[in-house]
Parts: sequence; structure tokens; C-alpha cells
Amino acid sequence: LPLTQTTTGITFTPSELAIKFIPPIVVFGAVLLAPTPEGLTPQGQRALAVMALAVVLWATEAVPVAVTGIIGIVLLILVRAVPGAEEALYGFGQPVTYFLVGILTLGLAVHQSGLAERLAVYLIRLAGGSPRLLYVQMLLSFAALTFALPSASTRGVIMVHIYEQVMTHWQVLRESPLNKAVMMAMGSLNRLGSTALLAGGITPVVASSLLGDFSWTRWFVLMAVPFYTVLFFGGIALFFFYRSGFNIKPGSVENLLQTGPMTLAEKKAAVIALGTALLWFTDFAHGLPPTVPALIALTIILLPGIGLLSWRDFEQNLAWSNFFVIATSLSMAQALVASGAAAWFAETLVGGVGGLSDSPLLLLLALAVASSVVRLMMPNISGYLAFLIPVAMSTGQSLGLNPLVCGLTVVVVGDAVVYYPAASTGSIVIFYRAGIKAHEVFRFGLIMTAIAIAVVFMVLPYWKLVGESLVR
Repeated sequence: LPLTQTTTGITFTPSELAIKFIPPIVVFGAVLLAPTPEGLTPQGQRALAVMALAVVLWATEAVPVAVTGIIGIVLLILVRAVPGAEEALYGFGQPVTYFLVGILTLGLAVHQSGLAERLAVYLIRLAGGSPRLLYVQMLLSFAALTFALPSASTRGVIMVHIYEQVMTHWQVLRESPLNKAVMMAMGSLNRLGSTALLAGGITPVVASSLLGDFSWTRWFVLMAVPFYTVLFFGGIALFFFYRSGFNIKPGSVENLLQTGPMTLAEKKAAVIALGTALLWFTDFAHGLPPTVPALIALTIILLPGIGLLSWRDFEQNLAWSNFFVIATSLSMAQALVASGAAAWFAETLVGGVGGLSDSPLLLLLALAVASSVVRLMMPNISGYLAFLIPVAMSTGQSLGLNPLVCGLTVVVVGDAVVYYPAASTGSIVIFYRAGIKAHEVFRFGLIMTAIAIAVVFMVLPYWKLVGESLVR
């Protein structure tokens, strides 16, 4: 049989293509052509059909995730799930979409200038010759480096080869527990430092736009405590899981990781990153929305003779798929809300958990468990958030819970876990280079699920303290 070449470079036979594409098409047709349930509008049913197709495509990754989003936009118009093209392109007109472009450009400039690698080397040197200090330093760096390099995937790609140098210098084998602990942390825990910040990549950008308008400070106040707590307990769990690897006594890495004087490009990158972070930190004083500092940074970085990137660098290296993923995810989520499909779905769920209406904590537990099940079936985080946040918020409101707390729960439970090595490009590279098997990733993902759900209940008093109680 002839092979079909895909955009990812992987070849499939016609039978394999059929296996990949028949299920989403069947799901789409089944939802679209089924009798319209009571309480659901025809427009809402069409929006659900499009979202169901997108969910299956995102889960199976039969096509690139950005292409799935574009397919969803086209279908929203063709099946008349939205009044017109303007509504279907809702996500492309949202400031948060361009906020993502700004922070990705900032991360690209910091990376290409060499500043990111320098910062990683400085942090690793703090560990001296102790494997335990190296591990603690690495966990702290997941949060610290986010301020200069928001993307967890980019941080992982930069840091992985530096840690490989250290492991080689210490004569630590690839399959040793110490190497697996370090690489598993980079693949599974690194992302947690990003989501604590509004500028931390696609997850906080998508989630914050679906939850409502957030300032940089407000997002940090609400999300830093839960995500840093999950990072802390996840790090402890991983340490005990591979504790035998921390008993070796290697030498110092001071002479191994050498850096020369800072270049002009690194100095420029540092000034731009610090200036942008300062504007984000002080948004309570000047009132600028987070998008504005990000676009200011983008403008400076691209200015000829002053900035750090040429327009060609910007075009070729920005990872534009992220732009289309977030824009199309927001459009489909908005279609669910505007058509009433999210509210109908929520009412259906309410009927299933009506017996728990007198116990807000049990309701929240049911939501957290349901979120973990959906996440298990949907590796793509943008699709998970776009589908579940509107439904969770509508469900919470119907049950008398704080919709924002319900939405935050979805984010914490969903983003705290990595169930599959191929969950993201950065993770699969790290797991492959470390020789970590799929069952090891999945097993730790289950542990992180339990930790994330426990942390949600731990931070409820804190959320109440900052103005977001579970029950309103």
C-alpha cells in the first residue's frame, strides 16, 4: 500500500489514516444529527458537535493541534453554530492572543541572546557537588527562570543538555535513579513554575482568558500558592521514588560549567526582560493590562539596530502554532457559551450530582475527579481548558459554588499532570533522551493527580482569604 506523508514527517497507510479520522468524523456526525435534547438550542447542538470533533482530534493528534483549531473555526461557520465569521474568529481579536505572541518573542530573544543558558549555568553552580542540592536547585529554577524564559518547553530544551553535562562529569549512567529523577522532574514538574505566572506560556494565557479578565498580579496571587505547592510535593514524591540515586558523592561542577563575559545581546535581553517584568509586577499602580508590556517588549526586540531579533527570526522561530491554538480554542469556547451549550451541559451534570448539593466539598471533589478523567483522555492542554472551563464555571454557578474557584480547580488538576511522554514537544525530547518509559511517566502522572486534588482542598482557605471562597 502507498504511504501518505503528513506535515509532521510521519507516514501512514490509508488504513491507518482511516483509523485516525473515522472516529472524530463519526462523533461529529452523531452529535450533529442526533435529536436535539430538551433545553439545548439547535445552535448549541452544532457548537457541541464541532467541539466534540475538536476534542477527539486533539486527543488523538491525528492532525497538528493548530490545524484542529482551524478546522473547528471553519466548521463553526459552515454548520452555522455561530451567526457569522466575526463570531467564529472571536479568539483572533482578543488581547490575550497577542499577549502570548509578546511573551513568546521575549522568551525567544532571551534564548537566542544566550542569557537563558547563562542563568541556568549560574543556578546549577549553586549546587556545588551535591546531588541533593542540585535537585533542590533545579526545582527552584523552574520558578525562578520563568521570569526570564516563560516557556517550559524552551527551558527544558536549554537545561537538559546542561544537566547532561553534569551527569556525564559525575559518571552517572542514563538509566540511573539520579538521572531519571532529574529528567523526570524537567519533563513533568518544570511546567508548574510557568503556570504560576500569567506570562508563563500557553496554559495560563488560555486559562486566564476563559476565566475572565486578570491582571498579572491577580493571577499570581491566586495561582502561585497552589502551583508552587504542587511543585513542592511533586518534587518530594519524585525524590523518594528515586532516592537511591542521591547517595552518590560526586565532585564539584564549578570548573565544568564555564561562562565568559556577558555579551551586548545578553545585556539587552536582561534589560528588556527586567523592564517587562517590572511593568507586570506594578500593574496595580499604572493600570496597564498585561498585553501592553508584552507588546512593548516585542516592539523593542524587533526594532532594527536596537533590538535583538530580525523580522526573519521572528517569522521563522516563534512557534506560530501556539498563536493559532489559543485563538481557535477561545473561539470554540466562546461558541459553547454564546450558544448556551455550556450552560446546557452544566445543567446535565448538575442533574447527575444533585444528591451532593448539600456538600460543597464533595461537589468540588467530584469536579476535580471528573477533570482528571477528561485530562487523561485529552493530552492537549488547550483543548482540555477550552472544553472544561466554561462547563465547570456554569456547573459551579448552578450549584451555588463560586464559578471562579471551579475554573481554577480545572486548571490546577489539569496542568499539574503529564500522563504521556508525547504530551508536549519539550517533554518527549527530555523523556526520550533519559530513557524514561511510558509506564514510568503514567505512574508518576497518577501520583501527581492525587497531589493536585489534595492541594486544591489545601488552598481553599487561602483562596477565601484573598476573596474567592468556595461558596458565595
